[in-house]
Amino acid sequence: MTTRTAASAQPSTDRLGAIDHQDPLHHTEAGPRSTIRREPAGACRVGFTQRRLGAVQRGLGVVAVGIGLAVLLVAALAGCAVSQTGEPGVGASIDADVRDTDNGALPDDARITDTELPGIAGLDADLRAAVTAAAESARLDGVTFTVNSGWRSAAYQAGLLDDAVSNYGSKAEAARWVATPETSPHVSGDAVDIGPMDASSWLAQHGADFGLCQIYGNEAWHYELRPAAPTDGCPHQYADPTEDPRMR
Repeated sequence: MTTRTAASAQPSTDRLGAIDHQDPLHHTEAGPRSTIRREPAGACRVGFTQRRLGAVQRGLGVVAVGIGLAVLLVAALAGCAVSQTGEPGVGASIDADVRDTDNGALPDDARITDTELPGIAGLDADLRAAVTAAAESARLDGVTFTVNSGWRSAAYQAGLLDDAVSNYGSKAEAARWVATPETSPHVSGDAVDIGPMDASSWLAQHGADFGLCQIYGNEAWHYELRPAAPTDGCPHQYADPTEDPRMR
């Protein structure tokens, strides 16, 4: 039988080195030994700084989200302030003695059947009947019509126009949204502004069946009666009221 010498029974220095290189936790004759990784000088400080920077960045993200929500809230409140008219940014600063129901202003939840309101009662009878029929059909599809504006007094219309000039900065720009009391189809009872958005979208698809047509491309809420629409379709839309010959 071959006798192993003490030298042959021990791993060579080269083998120990290989083991130590490959395995950071291994058994030697002295027992388990762990290899501790030491960071270069200043590395901990860098890591701490990076963590602080990360926390600051997350904090700034929260602030940015908060600012965004605040902007959206202000925009929503501004929209609520002018919801009685279809024209964006118009109507908030009209005197209260003009912006009342007697002059055609309507509550936020006005319906076409609320004929006790002058803004509804003052509409052309055929237009009101067409909107009533369309509203009933839309209701079966789960869509509710709100009348944002109907008939308006000349004083109310004049207030809207003055407010539009103030908001838009010029009569020319205001004319793209608000007609004069002499030319407005609202003053004559021949126009109705329908909301909310799903209701005006429903009318865009089905309004012609009831003779109701969107007249201006920039006013998705503004509808007028066109009796030939059920058979001939709605006429071509004007880009805005300044293209409408009735406004001149």
